[in-house]
Amino acid sequence: MRTPRITTLLACTAALAALSACSGASTNQSADAGGYQVTATSPPAQGSLDSFTWSLYAEPYTLDYALAYDYPPNTVLANVCDQLLRVSPDMKIEPGLAVRYAQPDPKTLVYTLRPDVRFHDGTVMTADDVVASLGRHMDPETGSPWGSVFKNVTAIEKTGPLEVTIRLSRPDILLHELMAASPGTIESAATLAKAGKDYGTPKGTVNCTGPFALDKWTQGESITLKKNADYWDRSLTPKSDSVKFTFIEDSAARSNAFLSGTADGGYMVPSSSLAQLRASGKGSVLFGPNNAASNLAVLNHQGTLGDLKVRQALSLALDRKNIVKAAAGGVGIPAKAPAARGAWALAPEKTAALYDTLPEPAYDVEAAKKLVQEAGATGRTITLATSTLAPEISVVANAVQAAGRQIGLDVQLKVVPPEAYSSIFVDPNARTGLDLVITNGYDNTPDPLEFYQYLRTGDFGNYGNWTNTEYDAVFDWANAEPDPAKRAERTAELQRIALRELPIIPVYEAPYSVFLGNRVTGAPTGIVQLYYPWAAKIGAAKR
Repeated sequence: MRTPRITTLLACTAALAALSACSGASTNQSADAGGYQVTATSPPAQGSLDSFTWSLYAEPYTLDYALAYDYPPNTVLANVCDQLLRVSPDMKIEPGLAVRYAQPDPKTLVYTLRPDVRFHDGTVMTADDVVASLGRHMDPETGSPWGSVFKNVTAIEKTGPLEVTIRLSRPDILLHELMAASPGTIESAATLAKAGKDYGTPKGTVNCTGPFALDKWTQGESITLKKNADYWDRSLTPKSDSVKFTFIEDSAARSNAFLSGTADGGYMVPSSSLAQLRASGKGSVLFGPNNAASNLAVLNHQGTLGDLKVRQALSLALDRKNIVKAAAGGVGIPAKAPAARGAWALAPEKTAALYDTLPEPAYDVEAAKKLVQEAGATGRTITLATSTLAPEISVVANAVQAAGRQIGLDVQLKVVPPEAYSSIFVDPNARTGLDLVITNGYDNTPDPLEFYQYLRTGDFGNYGNWTNTEYDAVFDWANAEPDPAKRAERTAELQRIALRELPIIPVYEAPYSVFLGNRVTGAPTGIVQLYYPWAAKIGAAKR
């Protein structure tokens, strides 16, 4: 679950509201919804490029894979570093740097590494690099937000020149699946040792195995990557010699960069500019599969929101349909649960029964007022973080404040600078004095259990330190189930508890978005871009 972390396509209606429900489009199908299409990829490149420029909504706070816990750093690192496994554009988990995987017993994971893979400095990847890379997450000195992913790991061992074995204290399906995300990223052990604390900073370096290598990081201005012509996966040999990332926090300025051509493209297009960009003739706005939902995460269970009745009241008071219109340009639907429909990709045959049958979120201001009165919370204060980081955050924050006032709650907005807003999700001290924060919670894998992991007691992503013994027991039960369909059914029980207790209040979900200027094409359109080497696919739109 992060902020600013696919199913078989179902038939969609022409209504815009249906667009997000179809955000699970596969690579060879699309859903037309009122002029919008949801597909996993853009048209393939027709030729090569010397370079292209890509816009990020913020500068990465790190390029250290072990600390990368948000969209900007992972958008860059997806092209620089590889993982043991890989999530494909159609949201399937496939081999990556590990060519094979075996599980001789429920508490042992064995990975056979791909031979002759080279880091950007030309050295060959070995099991020692894997042991060092994974082990950093478990070292308190690293401070990795992914550390809790390794909570059941007792040992990470080199068991052959190209073999690594992970030993567990209990079965852990998600650990294996997350080898396709930051926890499974492999860096040169020698580089890690030499760089020390400068690793992944503008002063340091990154030396991974991806299709692009880090060329230059000019802090406050840009990051440039250069083509790795010897990339091990020939199907992803880059079509461009270099990529330049620029950082534009202001949404209007970012849209102007798209219109002027100073940026060839970018993910997470400002919703306030969707109509203008689509009508501009300067490029295309494409929509892709998404497993993220906009939610309200409770940060303080000792304050006003510690009372379930208050959380229920606030949820009832949200006019989600109007929030979708204002925050997502009408492209989305009210969220039925904390994890979006697109998160239920691992067992798509279960999605209809386990997610689609959920009731639509209720909107009942009078019932909400009554709950606030019953809780004795009339006039009590709730402090909600807001930011200019993205226009959607301000829109949702204002809507929550208005909803609170309608039902007798004093919702105070605390404006947080963009860089500090991201800190809320990685630094517990940054949450001091806050009761509520707007999140864009997403999965790194196609398993909805991953999202619900973040509500388990003690997990790093459990921002409000919510605890529920029933929930924890069900999570452990689900995480031990190797069969995806059975695991989905157990995850549905976690979904039920989360909706009953509301440690997270669902708001809305929408498809992923990308702008591609007229001269470029080839990019995956969905949230898979956070780990899939998307920039390698981008090339010239015309021969």
